[in-house]
Amino acid sequence: MILIDKALEQRAREGRPIRIGLVGAGFMARGVALQIALSVPGMRVAAIANRTLETAARAYREAGQEGVRTVESVAALEQCIQAGTPAITQDPLLLCRAEGIDAIVEVTGTIEEAAAVTLEAIGHGKHVVLMNAEVDGTVGPILKTYADRAGVVLTNADGDQPGVMMNLYRFVRGIGVKPVLCGNIKGLHDPYRNPTTQAGFAKQWGQNPSMVTSFADGTKISFENAIVANGTGMRVAKRGMHGPTVPAGTPIQQAVELYPLQDLVEGPGIVDYVVGAMPGPGVYVLGTHDHPQQRHYLDLYKLGKGPLYCFYTPYHLCHFEVPNTVARAVLFGDAALTPLGAPLVEVVATAKTELRAGAVLDGLGCYMTYGLAENADVARRQNLLPIGLAEGCRLKHDMARDEVLTFDDVELPAGRLADRLWREQMDRFFPQLSPCTRNA
Repeated sequence: MILIDKALEQRAREGRPIRIGLVGAGFMARGVALQIALSVPGMRVAAIANRTLETAARAYREAGQEGVRTVESVAALEQCIQAGTPAITQDPLLLCRAEGIDAIVEVTGTIEEAAAVTLEAIGHGKHVVLMNAEVDGTVGPILKTYADRAGVVLTNADGDQPGVMMNLYRFVRGIGVKPVLCGNIKGLHDPYRNPTTQAGFAKQWGQNPSMVTSFADGTKISFENAIVANGTGMRVAKRGMHGPTVPAGTPIQQAVELYPLQDLVEGPGIVDYVVGAMPGPGVYVLGTHDHPQQRHYLDLYKLGKGPLYCFYTPYHLCHFEVPNTVARAVLFGDAALTPLGAPLVEVVATAKTELRAGAVLDGLGCYMTYGLAENADVARRQNLLPIGLAEGCRLKHDMARDEVLTFDDVELPAGRLADRLWREQMDRFFPQLSPCTRNA
């Protein structure tokens, strides 16, 4: 970003690079490490935590960095940081506790583990960048509360669609146009996809089949749009969003014709998506302007006559842009995307197939559930089960395909941090709710 590049160059000249701890060493995390090593002066990956040490070492190796040391204590990690020695560990909490690390970048896609890492990092005064819409969309608002108390930044990342949407939203709002829809462009949406159907695509790109499935079955876009709603004050027009499908290659500018106008101009605006439009996989914002002369200028600049104007970004470059988020947080105290306050949109668990009593629910992007975006007030009135809490729950009775699960339908595992945070989030932001609607 403009301004950030100069600030990072200054840190490089001063010999004071921003030092990050990378939690996770999968496909996307390795891209972050590579990008920082190749193209980001004034920043370095001080340490990588991953369950498999060889994978963490691979991330450094692919980034052209040698002399990696395995550490098992905070003291050993701090020695590596001071010496500029790349460090790897199986314990992500070491990164959170070590002096000399400025920010944690969380890239696991988990919820329980990511919540623990985030809390620990915040407790030790570190900024946290989440490449993890799942934990953000489940307990992000309460984690933001902790971050605010500690005086650190909790943010989702530039580059992935939510961050790109938020940057575009801020640009549109900054030129005086009122954003009324933040949207995501998808190439495929089929809620019944599973890791078996997506195995070929995952293998082709070296990605995790469950992660790829969460893209295809709508869970990922539901989380992504939920955190955009929570960061802008928007809502969804209906459960699951409109999600119109258009002929392949349809210009995204035609999005101005795809949504009921009253959903856009009445209320705080909505988050939504479109399948099949170009340029994909980009993002778009629809906005309005009240001033007749400014509308004349917008027409002159080829945005049309209104009342809706379409702005779009034709790409999202995930790991390429994450260092910008780190710099924004560390150098400027600015979040790319963070909750405004109470959750406004949740992602609720929905049966992907017929489910039987006694079954234990599997994880995101697997065989048993998919996620649907729903307004938080509706979800709480109906006691719906967030999909971020669904894994490991035992069903009390049979569920039909496409039936949305409630807390009454399941037995929760004991002792989970995510459930405790969820209850705390409900107590803080929805104290008026009856106990049965906050019974995680």
